[in-house]
Amino acid sequence: MGKRDTVILEIVTSEKRVEVTDLAERLGVSSVTMRKDLDELQARGLVIREHGCAMLANPSDVGGRLAYHYEKKRSIARRASELVDDGSTIMVESGSCCALLVRELADAHKNVTVISNSAFIAGYVRDSASVEVTLLGGSYQRDSQVMVGPLVRTCAQEFFVDRLFVGTDGWIDGVGFTNADQMRADAVRSMAQAASEVVVLTESEKFAHHGAVPLRLCDAAVTLVTDADIKPAWRKSVEAMGYGVIVAGS
Repeated sequence: MGKRDTVILEIVTSEKRVEVTDLAERLGVSSVTMRKDLDELQARGLVIREHGCAMLANPSDVGGRLAYHYEKKRSIARRASELVDDGSTIMVESGSCCALLVRELADAHKNVTVISNSAFIAGYVRDSASVEVTLLGGSYQRDSQVMVGPLVRTCAQEFFVDRLFVGTDGWIDGVGFTNADQMRADAVRSMAQAASEVVVLTESEKFAHHGAVPLRLCDAAVTLVTDADIKPAWRKSVEAMGYGVIVAGS
């Protein structure tokens, strides 16, 4: 994705709905070029074109969330991809950073097998022959496009991997990472039992928020991969839990 695409996403994320002609004028390109750029972004599920305007995809959908702080998330995903060896098998839970991680692996031709409860991720890399996705069964959540419920736990028990990559909705000092959805949090715990290490991918701003459901990863080896804007107090809080910290771009 080029610099112009990133600027387009920043504008659309900020203003929600922008006319195509206005975008073209502000970025100094023709309307034809702008429509091509938007077509490519729409194909990635990041924006929607409608009646001469561009708008952000459904923010409740993983595709819509991808557009928010895209470059920061992509930097986190790229750094996390360095933890994955060619030919290895990993588990990946849902989330925008996690989806971008799998995309990075697909583009790098690492020949990785991804075990996931995310139907979105499976579709996101369907064009790549270098990543094979095994989907865990369960009850399907439409907006997040993930499988949840007891069947996820049953399926996860059939595997054991070195690393599980997960997202998070926030942080509570002394408690740890949190999720806004109880069923998704339970899915993370179930998958964590099948991994030697849990790697949490998130933008640092999530530390200013928290979900209602603690992930309770205290029994697992946990590593955080985040961006360079993480505040020293937040990093200290993470390290106080015994978790490792990796800062993308450092």
